[in-house]
This record gives sequence, structure tokens and C-alpha cells, in this order.
Amino acid sequence: MDAPVILFGAFDRHNFGDLLFPHVAAAMLPGREAIFAGLAERDLRAEGGHRVEALAAVGARLGDRPATLIHVGGEILTCDAWQAAVMLTPPDEAQRLVVRLDGRPREQRAWAARMLGTDARAPYATAARAAFRGPLRVAYLAVGGVELDACDGELRAEVLAALAAADDVSVRDLRTQANLRSAGIAARLAPDPAVMVAELFGAKLHARADHGEVARLRDALPQGYLAVQFSADFGDDETLSRLAAQLDRACASTGLGVALFRAGAAPWHDDLDALRRVAARMRSGTAQVFASPDVRDICALVAAAHGYCGSSLHGRIVAMAFALPRVNLRHPSARARTGKQAAFASTWDLAEMPAVVDVDDAAAAIERALAADSARLAHAAVQLTARFREAFAAMREHLG
Repeated sequence: MDAPVILFGAFDRHNFGDLLFPHVAAAMLPGREAIFAGLAERDLRAEGGHRVEALAAVGARLGDRPATLIHVGGEILTCDAWQAAVMLTPPDEAQRLVVRLDGRPREQRAWAARMLGTDARAPYATAARAAFRGPLRVAYLAVGGVELDACDGELRAEVLAALAAADDVSVRDLRTQANLRSAGIAARLAPDPAVMVAELFGAKLHARADHGEVARLRDALPQGYLAVQFSADFGDDETLSRLAAQLDRACASTGLGVALFRAGAAPWHDDLDALRRVAARMRSGTAQVFASPDVRDICALVAAAHGYCGSSLHGRIVAMAFALPRVNLRHPSARARTGKQAAFASTWDLAEMPAVVDVDDAAAAIERALAADSARLAHAAVQLTARFREAFAAMREHLG
């Protein structure tokens, strides 16, 4: 890989996993200067991310030069243009836009194409080749597409064509692998890049937990805490009350407090107000809201916790990396779906570790997770990093 290395993904919006991916990939390419690219130009360095260039601008700058592009992680195979564009829009504007174009798919697509500068239906997965004039070697590294078989036929065909033309493809769960296999695409299995967070950055993150907002939260919860997160769609009063009751029960049985944090501030992610509302429903002194959006602070918060419970897949994966107990929450509307959280857990996690549970089962699942053998958790974390290193080395070999 002597050509310029472009790390491409949804690093242009505030989401926990997306902000971690380029850190991991760059650390795995020592001595190589990486170009960080998204669909839009954004500067997320203040939140622990990167200064991200728009893919089209990178292509224009490189001209006819050969390049290597790595799609780094994420559920990109099923992220359509409308979703991608809305999540790159300021939250207030995004809310008005969603209301205005609700139920109008043609107008949604037209607006997204104008906003993103591409007609690609799944732009994080399929827009890359058209942006470059010179020879381009392409890899998909530990990407996801759990619900690809349920996607619009045109989007699915576009994604499959892009994957078929790639030089290397690995996916992060067995369900995505099976979806692609049924379409004639051979994809290797690789754990999510975030499994490397503890090995690559653990010392810095543990040190960070001794300062700033993480240290203040630890002082407020000297008994220790569970790191808890949930997306904005859990924010109706009934669900928040049920979740607060479960967290109170978990606190009573374990003696721990609760640190409520966001795993993403982009539209359709998490909401600080919902965290405050669930904290207000809990017994006094048991919950603290952690407001920092910095991905380094979030990792440090999880690393210093006794366990994780939440809807975020990457909350779970970072907990796995630090050999911590973990539980994912299922939204009440998602009972019939096999989401990315369940797919990843069934592929990589220990059988005794709860995967995805309903809100009303959260306390029991937390208690079960905390009872897991610490040596087995540590061994699983080591195995995951070894598997990712193998997958990364195989990708580099295929890229030449």
C-alpha cells in the first residue's frame, strides 16, 4: 500500500463508533499518512475525532494518481442517502426537514443527492469509485449490513455491485456474511475495529479517567458505576419510567451508581434531555449525567465502569475490549428485528453474556452480566484483538 491511503467512513458525524474507527485504522498503519474522508467536510477534533475531508475533494486533489481506499467499519451497507444526509444536518434543521419530507421518498432522495453531491443510494458504501479518476484499490473492513436483504432492491443491487468490484471485503457478523454469500459475494469475518481500543489506547484512556469530567463523575459515584446509554427513541415518558425502575433495581442489588452518557450527538442518535429525565426518575444520588461529547472521555468513562448497559453497539464493543460485563437494550418497537447488536453478540460474544434484552428485563440481565467470570471476559478480549489483527493483515496483503 504505497499509494495514498484514504480512510473513508461516517467520521463526518458525531457517533461513538464512527469516531473511533479512523483512530484504530490509522494506528494499525504506522508510518503511513492517512487521509480521513467522509461524505462532507467536517472538523470533529474538538470531540476527539478528526478533521475530515469531503470524498469528492480528496478525489479532485489526487487527480489521476493511484490510491488505496479503505471503508473502515460501520453499518454502511444499509445506510441510505436520506439517512446519511439527515445525520450530517444540524439537529434543529434535521427535525424540520424530516417533518417536511415525511412520506415523500422521491423528494427525500432528490434533496439527499443535492446535499451530498452524489446520486449513490448507499453513499458510504458505494460512492467511492466515482469520486476518483486514477486507479483505486478498495477494501471494506469489518463493515455491517444486517438488514441488507430487506433493503430496497435498487440499493441492494448497487451495494452488491460495489462489493463485487472491491479488492477485499470483510464483515463484522455472521448475518451480514450470510446475506452476502447468498448473493454470491465472498466476505471474510472480522470483528469490529473498536475491539482494538483497549489494546491500542488503554493506557491513555485509563489516565484520562483520572482527570476532567470523568474524574468528577467518579468522585460523585465513589461506589462505582454502570455506564448506561440509550438512543433518543427511548425517550417517551413510559419507556423512561420503566428504564428508571430497572436501573433503580440494578443499583439496589449491586450497590453501584449509574453514569448516563451519549454515544452520539448526530440526528437520530442520543439526547441529553432524555438522560436527564431518566435520572430525575431514579432514586436521589444514584445517577449522574455525563455530558462530554468527546469520544476519548466516553471511552474513559466506559473503561472505568463496572459494566455497560445500553442500545449502542459500540458501547458494548468498547466494554468487550476492556473485558467488562455488557448488555444491550432493545427498543420496544424492534421486537421482530434482528439488529446489529444481536448479530454482533451472537457472532463474537460469550454465550453466558446477555445479548439484547427488553427494557423490563434490564436489571436481571445486568445482574447476570456482572456475575460473568472475569478471566473469561479477559480471554475473550484478547481473542478479539488477535482476530482483528489477522483480518487487518489479510486486507493489507490483498491490497498489495
